[in-house]
Amino acid sequence: MSAETAPGTGTAGPGNPPPLGALGLLRTPGYLVLYLNAAAIFLGVMGQAIARSWLAYRLTGSNAALGGVLLSFGVALLIATPWGGVAADRLPKRLVLQLSVLVLAGSSAWIGVAVLLDVVQYWMLLVAGVLQAIGFALFNPARMAFLGELVPRGSVPQAVSLLLVNTEASRVVGPALAGVVIGAAAWGTAAVFLASAGLAAVGLLLTGALPPGRRRGEPSNRSPLGELVDGVRYVRRHPTLGALVLCGIGVTMLGMPYLAFMPTIAADLFGLGSAGYGVLSATSAVGGVAAGLVLGRRSSRSHETRLLVGSGAVFGLALVALAFVPSAALAVVALLLVGAGMLAFQTTNQSQLLALSDLEYQGRVQGLVMLSFGAFGIAALPLGLLADAAGLRWTLLGMGAGVVLVVLLFAVRSRRRVADAQRLRDLG
Repeated sequence: MSAETAPGTGTAGPGNPPPLGALGLLRTPGYLVLYLNAAAIFLGVMGQAIARSWLAYRLTGSNAALGGVLLSFGVALLIATPWGGVAADRLPKRLVLQLSVLVLAGSSAWIGVAVLLDVVQYWMLLVAGVLQAIGFALFNPARMAFLGELVPRGSVPQAVSLLLVNTEASRVVGPALAGVVIGAAAWGTAAVFLASAGLAAVGLLLTGALPPGRRRGEPSNRSPLGELVDGVRYVRRHPTLGALVLCGIGVTMLGMPYLAFMPTIAADLFGLGSAGYGVLSATSAVGGVAAGLVLGRRSSRSHETRLLVGSGAVFGLALVALAFVPSAALAVVALLLVGAGMLAFQTTNQSQLLALSDLEYQGRVQGLVMLSFGAFGIAALPLGLLADAAGLRWTLLGMGAGVVLVVLLFAVRSRRRVADAQRLRDLG
């Protein structure tokens, strides 16, 4: 099956109602609750991420230490995410979301109290990263798989775009507020962590308004491990799904670690403090919001593969540009393109995966693609060591070139697959 003709990606026609726009989606009660839940969770998480990276940098002063924080997150996420996908397909999705939010709230509150009592240590940040990874491993697959129940299938791409815009908007507001709060008061870092826990509590209350989100298909007598293996086999039986998963993992693993280096990009490359760090971090999110709003207004979902490749290439080339810019002003331009390219890539990748996969497998498919976030956490440590040894600019250059290479390989493979399918049709 080609991604170009996947269910839910074509134009409206007889029996295929036009996709809902942003207002139509937000008038859908279940989707509105999911949207508000994500807004509360990610606003706190994005602000907390800034505080945790800044705290790690202040405690150690090392790029490798920044990578270590993401490594703890990445390893735990890599292990836990496939099981989160199994949970999303096997258990009520509302219950999975509630458990995930409880874990996220605990990971924030613990560090906030430690900072407030002036007993925080670097190892605590590593443990908090593990707890947050477990929370996300449960949260993300259940959240994405819920879309199949809450919105019409043809509106899934728009729903994905709107959710990701929600996340990027949180990356605008959360880092900027966190940077200002951290720089404004001695207790600012603790306040950011405790506020993140409070927002998670709000998200937990909102989940009570969601439907249970029961599993689709017949109940299975397989163990959780058996269901995980079944999900992997399902992806292997569908080459397009496998290619999308691998491309998503490769781009995220090689490109997303730039987020771990934002403190040193701000401080070492451009001489900015915590407020400047927050502003630069928010800049890429602004680009993501702009790209997401444009994608959400598209009524036609044709040429999705071209959009995937093009947006991935923009992301990689913008990272290359970030490696060479001499001033903070030009870094803002590069980061706008970084955010736009990454958001467009993620939206297209995830909406294609949802459109191509059967409902009873969507949690496990999303769990597999979420492995990319664990992979990027793991890649952050060796990339941090490389940045300490060879320089941050050269490391950013290599990351951007790697992203471009991955999307080019995906483009070549997709072209070959389409050509092979055309030859089979001609022979038939």
